[in-house]
Amino acid sequence: MKYFLDSAIIDEIVYARENWKIDGVTTNPRHIMNSRKPFYVVIKEIANIVKDDPNFPVSVEINPHLSKKEEMVEAAKKIAAISPNFVIKLPCIEPGVSAAYQLEKEGIRTNVTLVFSPSQAIQAGRIGAKFVSPFVAWKEEAGENCVPYISEIVQIYKNYNFKTEIIVAALRNARQMAQAAVLGANIVTAGFSVIKSSFDHAFTDRGMKIFQDSWDATDTTEK
Repeated sequence: MKYFLDSAIIDEIVYARENWKIDGVTTNPRHIMNSRKPFYVVIKEIANIVKDDPNFPVSVEINPHLSKKEEMVEAAKKIAAISPNFVIKLPCIEPGVSAAYQLEKEGIRTNVTLVFSPSQAIQAGRIGAKFVSPFVAWKEEAGENCVPYISEIVQIYKNYNFKTEIIVAALRNARQMAQAAVLGANIVTAGFSVIKSSFDHAFTDRGMKIFQDSWDATDTTEK
Protein backbone atom coordinates (compact mmCIF):
# COMPACT_ATOMS: atom_id res chain seq x y z
CA MET A 1 0.00 0.00 0.00
CA LYS A 2 1.40 3.36 -1.06
CA TYR A 3 0.56 6.61 0.69
CA PHE A 4 0.19 9.82 -1.32
CA LEU A 5 -0.27 13.23 0.28
CA ASP A 6 -3.21 15.20 -1.09
CA SER A 7 -1.88 18.73 -0.80
CA ALA A 8 -0.16 21.67 -2.49
CA ILE A 9 1.26 23.13 0.74
CA ILE A 10 5.05 23.02 0.47
CA ASP A 11 5.69 22.68 4.22
CA GLU A 12 3.28 19.72 4.40
CA ILE A 13 4.94 17.97 1.47
CA VAL A 14 8.43 18.45 2.91
CA TYR A 15 7.35 17.18 6.34
CA ALA A 16 5.48 14.17 4.95
CA ARG A 17 8.42 13.12 2.77
CA GLU A 18 10.90 13.42 5.62
CA ASN A 19 8.81 11.87 8.38
CA TRP A 20 6.15 9.65 6.82
CA LYS A 21 7.94 8.28 3.75
CA ILE A 22 5.05 9.21 1.47
CA ASP A 23 5.25 7.75 -2.02
CA GLY A 24 3.76 10.61 -4.01
CA VAL A 25 1.65 13.78 -4.02
CA THR A 26 -1.72 14.59 -5.54
CA THR A 27 -2.94 18.13 -6.10
CA ASN A 28 -6.09 19.67 -7.52
CA PRO A 29 -7.35 23.21 -8.19
CA ARG A 30 -8.71 23.55 -4.67
CA HIS A 31 -5.37 22.61 -3.11
CA ILE A 32 -3.60 25.07 -5.37
CA MET A 33 -6.05 27.80 -4.35
CA ASN A 34 -5.49 26.99 -0.67
CA SER A 35 -1.74 27.45 -1.10
CA ARG A 36 -2.48 31.13 -1.84
CA LYS A 37 0.12 31.14 -4.60
CA PRO A 38 -0.17 31.31 -8.40
CA PHE A 39 -0.62 27.96 -10.12
CA TYR A 40 2.73 27.80 -11.89
CA VAL A 41 4.62 29.08 -8.85
CA VAL A 42 3.21 26.26 -6.71
CA ILE A 43 3.79 23.41 -9.12
CA LYS A 44 7.34 24.56 -9.86
CA GLU A 45 8.08 24.74 -6.12
CA ILE A 46 6.77 21.19 -5.69
CA ALA A 47 8.81 20.02 -8.67
CA ASN A 48 11.93 21.51 -7.12
CA ILE A 49 11.57 19.75 -3.78
CA VAL A 50 10.94 16.29 -5.30
CA LYS A 51 13.47 16.44 -8.14
CA ASP A 52 15.87 14.22 -6.17
CA ASP A 53 13.55 11.25 -6.73
CA PRO A 54 12.52 10.59 -10.35
CA ASN A 55 10.12 7.85 -9.19
CA PHE A 56 8.12 10.22 -6.97
CA PRO A 57 4.87 11.08 -8.83
CA VAL A 58 3.14 14.42 -8.44
CA SER A 59 -0.34 14.59 -9.93
CA VAL A 60 -1.19 18.01 -11.36
CA GLU A 61 -4.62 18.82 -12.77
CA ILE A 62 -5.16 20.70 -16.01
CA ASN A 63 -7.56 23.62 -16.36
CA PRO A 64 -10.97 22.08 -15.48
CA HIS A 65 -12.74 24.41 -17.91
CA LEU A 66 -11.24 22.57 -20.89
CA SER A 67 -13.76 20.30 -22.58
CA LYS A 68 -12.13 19.27 -25.85
CA LYS A 69 -9.59 16.49 -26.21
CA GLU A 70 -7.16 18.61 -28.20
CA GLU A 71 -7.21 21.40 -25.62
CA MET A 72 -6.60 18.91 -22.83
CA VAL A 73 -3.65 17.31 -24.61
CA GLU A 74 -2.06 20.69 -25.30
CA ALA A 75 -2.46 21.81 -21.67
CA ALA A 76 -1.17 18.46 -20.39
CA LYS A 77 1.98 18.63 -22.50
CA LYS A 78 2.74 22.14 -21.26
CA ILE A 79 2.51 21.04 -17.62
CA ALA A 80 4.30 17.72 -18.13
CA ALA A 81 7.27 19.54 -19.70
CA ILE A 82 7.96 21.31 -16.40
CA SER A 83 8.98 18.20 -14.47
CA PRO A 84 9.49 14.47 -15.12
CA ASN A 85 7.74 13.88 -11.79
CA PHE A 86 4.46 15.29 -13.04
CA VAL A 87 1.48 13.05 -13.77
CA ILE A 88 -1.40 14.78 -15.52
CA LYS A 89 -4.83 14.61 -13.92
CA LEU A 90 -7.71 14.43 -16.38
CA PRO A 91 -11.42 14.18 -15.57
CA CYS A 92 -13.22 10.92 -16.23
CA ILE A 93 -15.33 12.30 -19.05
CA GLU A 94 -15.19 11.13 -22.66
CA PRO A 95 -12.67 13.72 -23.94
CA GLY A 96 -10.62 13.36 -20.74
CA VAL A 97 -10.24 9.60 -21.17
CA SER A 98 -9.49 10.03 -24.87
CA ALA A 99 -6.83 12.62 -24.05
CA ALA A 100 -5.33 10.30 -21.44
CA TYR A 101 -5.07 7.54 -24.04
CA GLN A 102 -3.17 9.80 -26.44
CA LEU A 103 -0.89 11.12 -23.73
CA GLU A 104 -0.04 7.66 -22.44
CA LYS A 105 0.88 6.60 -26.00
CA GLU A 106 3.23 9.59 -26.15
CA GLY A 107 4.89 8.72 -22.84
CA ILE A 108 3.10 11.23 -20.59
CA ARG A 109 1.66 9.60 -17.48
CA THR A 110 -1.94 10.33 -16.56
CA ASN A 111 -4.27 10.11 -13.58
CA VAL A 112 -7.95 9.77 -14.50
CA THR A 113 -9.77 11.52 -11.68
CA LEU A 114 -13.29 12.31 -10.46
CA VAL A 115 -14.24 8.66 -10.80
CA PHE A 116 -17.43 7.69 -8.99
CA SER A 117 -18.40 4.30 -10.45
CA PRO A 118 -16.78 0.99 -11.45
CA SER A 119 -17.85 1.56 -15.05
CA GLN A 120 -15.89 4.81 -15.13
CA ALA A 121 -12.88 3.07 -13.61
CA ILE A 122 -12.97 0.45 -16.38
CA GLN A 123 -12.42 3.20 -18.95
CA ALA A 124 -9.20 4.31 -17.25
CA GLY A 125 -7.92 0.75 -17.02
CA ARG A 126 -8.74 -0.08 -20.63
CA ILE A 127 -6.73 2.83 -22.05
CA GLY A 128 -3.76 2.19 -19.76
CA ALA A 129 -3.75 5.30 -17.60
CA LYS A 130 -0.99 5.26 -15.00
CA PHE A 131 -3.48 5.95 -12.19
CA VAL A 132 -7.22 6.02 -11.61
CA SER A 133 -8.71 8.00 -8.71
CA PRO A 134 -12.08 6.77 -7.42
CA PHE A 135 -13.44 9.22 -4.84
CA VAL A 136 -14.89 8.03 -1.53
CA ALA A 137 -15.79 10.83 0.89
CA TRP A 138 -18.31 12.64 -1.27
CA LYS A 139 -20.20 9.41 -1.91
CA GLU A 140 -20.19 8.44 1.76
CA GLU A 141 -21.36 11.92 2.74
CA ALA A 142 -24.32 11.30 0.43
CA GLY A 143 -25.13 8.10 2.32
CA GLU A 144 -23.51 5.56 -0.01
CA ASN A 145 -21.57 2.51 1.15
CA CYS A 146 -18.26 2.69 -0.72
CA VAL A 147 -17.00 -0.79 0.18
CA PRO A 148 -18.73 -2.57 -2.76
CA TYR A 149 -17.72 0.24 -5.12
CA ILE A 150 -14.00 0.04 -4.36
CA SER A 151 -14.10 -3.75 -4.07
CA GLU A 152 -15.63 -4.05 -7.53
CA ILE A 153 -12.99 -1.80 -9.08
CA VAL A 154 -10.19 -3.84 -7.50
CA GLN A 155 -11.75 -7.10 -8.70
CA ILE A 156 -12.34 -5.81 -12.23
CA TYR A 157 -8.72 -4.72 -12.50
CA LYS A 158 -7.59 -8.15 -11.34
CA ASN A 159 -9.96 -9.90 -13.77
CA TYR A 160 -8.43 -8.15 -16.77
CA ASN A 161 -4.90 -7.58 -15.49
CA PHE A 162 -5.16 -3.82 -15.91
CA LYS A 163 -1.84 -2.15 -15.07
CA THR A 164 -3.45 1.10 -13.93
CA GLU A 165 -2.85 1.72 -10.22
CA ILE A 166 -5.91 2.46 -8.08
CA ILE A 167 -5.65 5.59 -5.92
CA VAL A 168 -8.53 5.70 -3.44
CA ALA A 169 -9.05 9.44 -3.09
CA ALA A 170 -11.02 12.03 -1.14
CA LEU A 171 -10.51 10.29 2.19
CA ARG A 172 -11.56 11.96 5.41
CA ASN A 173 -10.42 9.60 8.17
CA ALA A 174 -8.01 6.82 9.04
CA ARG A 175 -10.72 4.16 8.87
CA GLN A 176 -11.30 4.90 5.19
CA MET A 177 -7.56 4.54 4.60
CA ALA A 178 -7.49 1.14 6.30
CA GLN A 179 -10.60 -0.02 4.44
CA ALA A 180 -8.95 0.79 1.10
CA ALA A 181 -6.01 -1.39 2.15
CA VAL A 182 -8.31 -4.26 3.13
CA LEU A 183 -9.99 -4.08 -0.26
CA GLY A 184 -6.67 -4.25 -2.08
CA ALA A 185 -6.27 -0.77 -3.56
CA ASN A 186 -2.74 0.14 -4.60
CA ILE A 187 -2.68 3.64 -3.10
CA VAL A 188 -4.54 5.98 -0.80
CA THR A 189 -4.26 9.74 -1.01
CA ALA A 190 -5.33 11.89 1.90
CA GLY A 191 -4.79 15.30 3.41
CA PHE A 192 -2.07 16.06 5.93
CA SER A 193 -4.35 15.97 8.98
CA VAL A 194 -5.93 12.66 7.91
CA ILE A 195 -2.60 10.88 7.48
CA LYS A 196 -1.37 12.37 10.76
CA SER A 197 -4.45 11.06 12.56
CA SER A 198 -3.72 7.53 11.31
CA PHE A 199 -0.80 7.34 13.78
CA ASP A 200 -3.07 8.02 16.75
CA HIS A 201 -5.25 5.94 19.06
CA ALA A 202 -6.65 6.77 22.49
CA PHE A 203 -5.44 3.45 23.92
CA THR A 204 -1.91 4.15 22.70
CA ASP A 205 -2.05 7.47 24.58
CA ARG A 206 -3.40 5.64 27.64
CA GLY A 207 -0.64 3.05 27.45
CA MET A 208 2.03 5.71 27.07
CA LYS A 209 0.75 7.45 30.21
CA ILE A 210 0.79 4.19 32.19
CA PHE A 211 4.32 3.38 31.06
CA GLN A 212 5.53 6.94 31.69
CA ASP A 213 4.12 6.88 35.23
CA SER A 214 5.70 3.47 35.83
CA TRP A 215 9.05 4.67 34.48
CA ASP A 216 8.96 7.72 36.73
CA ALA A 217 8.22 5.53 39.78
CA THR A 218 11.17 3.23 39.06
CA ASP A 219 14.81 3.74 40.00
CA THR A 220 16.50 3.98 36.59
CA THR A 221 19.87 5.18 37.83
CA GLU A 222 22.79 3.34 36.26
CA LYS A 223 24.82 1.46 38.87
